[in-house]
Amino acid sequence: MTTIMVVDDSTFARRVHRRILESAGHRVVEASTGLGALETYALERPHLVLLDLSMEDLGGVEVLRKLREIEPTVCVVVISADVQRSTEQMVREGGAVQFLGKPVSEDGLLRTVSSALEGCTP
Repeated sequence: MTTIMVVDDSTFARRVHRRILESAGHRVVEASTGLGALETYALERPHLVLLDLSMEDLGGVEVLRKLREIEPTVCVVVISADVQRSTEQMVREGGAVQFLGKPVSEDGLLRTVSSALEGCTP
């Protein structure tokens, strides 16, 4: 079973993503803060991280950088309402394998997750 970590400060977004992912057979762990994401990643070592950019303690770009320090091959999909091309380019240069704009559709999320997992699987 694939484990996916959903990192978002929005309880609603985490709940929606969890429902979609679990219905597709994935195991989901959550974090609501950047620091919580780093701790949960270290404990759970998920196959994929879905990472929001805007959080109160550590922003998503900083979390992405720190995750890549912990595990250089970490598989991260950034999901953000900031859909500017410059933002997508910045997170891809930072090591994100995919970028998805909010709000996400169920099909869009599942397609993105499937594609990211295929690209990240050794």
